[in-house]
Amino acid sequence: MRSRPVDVPALVTAARDGSARAVARLITLVENADPALREVMAALAPHTGSAWVIGLTGSPGVGKSTTTNTLVAAFRERGLRVGILAVDPSSPFSGGALLGDRIRLLDHALDPHVYTRSMASRGHLGGLSFAAPQALRVLDAAGCDVILVETVGVGQSEVEIAALADTTIVLLAPGMGDGIQAAKAGILEIGDVFVVNKADRDGVNTTVRDLRAMISLGERTEAGAWRPPVEKLVAERGEGRDDVVAALDKHHAWLVEHDVLRERRIARAEGEIAAIALQTLRLRMTDPRRDDNLNELAARVVAGKIDPYAAADELVEAL
Repeated sequence: MRSRPVDVPALVTAARDGSARAVARLITLVENADPALREVMAALAPHTGSAWVIGLTGSPGVGKSTTTNTLVAAFRERGLRVGILAVDPSSPFSGGALLGDRIRLLDHALDPHVYTRSMASRGHLGGLSFAAPQALRVLDAAGCDVILVETVGVGQSEVEIAALADTTIVLLAPGMGDGIQAAKAGILEIGDVFVVNKADRDGVNTTVRDLRAMISLGERTEAGAWRPPVEKLVAERGEGRDDVVAALDKHHAWLVEHDVLRERRIARAEGEIAAIALQTLRLRMTDPRRDDNLNELAARVVAGKIDPYAAADELVEAL
C-alpha cells in the first residue's frame, strides 16, 4: 500500500505554530522511517538546538512516570512549553506496546502547551527507541522549551539516555535494593541528579546515605567538576519537587558555564550521525539486489576459502 504524499513544508509550519496533530504526524514519519524523513529533518534543522533535554531512568516501579508528571507541573508554572517522550517496552511477540505511561500523565492531557508522545522500544536495547533522537528533534523544532525523556525501565542497562539528554535523572526508591543496583552497570556514572522517590517510606535515609557514599567513590576531584546531588521526593504528592527542580536548574547553569552543554550536544549529534550511517550501510548490505554478492562471500567462508574479516572487507569495498 502506497503512503499518501507528505507536504513537508506545510507540516513543519503547522508544527511550529503549535499543532499537536502536525507534531504527531512528523513523529510518526520518524518512527516509520518514511521516505520523506530526510526532507523533514532538513526542514527542521534550522529550528533545533534550544530545548533542554532531561532524561529520567530507573528500575521499573520506581516512579518515573509520576516524577515526570510532577516535573511537568513545575515547568508549566514557569510558563514553559513541555514535551514528553515516554518509551514503553514492546512485546517480543507482536511488537506492540501497552503505552501505559500516558495513564500517569493524564493531569496534563488537555494542556495545549504539553505534548506527550509514547514510543515503543521495538526491541531496541538501552532503554530507548531507535527513533528517539529524531523524535527529539521534532519536539525541539516544535517549540518545546523542556523535553522530558522517560526510559523503558528494564533494569541495569539503561545508560543510553546519558548520550541523549543534557541532564540525566537517576531515580531510586527505598526498599527496592536500589542501593546495590545503582553500583552496577554504569548507573552511578550517568546520573547528573539522583532522586530517591517514595521518600515517605521507611529506610529512605539509609538509601540516601548509601547512595551518597557510593557516589563519593567516583567523584571527580578537579576544580569546577559537577558533584551529583541526591534529593528526596514523594512524587505522588509533589513533596520535595522544588528541591529536585532547583538541582536540575543548578546543573543546567553548570553545563552552560563550563561549555559542557555544547560538548554533550556535539557528542549526541556524532552518535546520531553514526547510527544513521550504520543503518544505511546495513540496508545496502542486505539489499536483495546485492544478495548474490553476500551469498557468494558466505559460501566461501563456509568452504574455508576466506575468513569472515576478509569477506567483510570485500563486502564494504563493494559498497
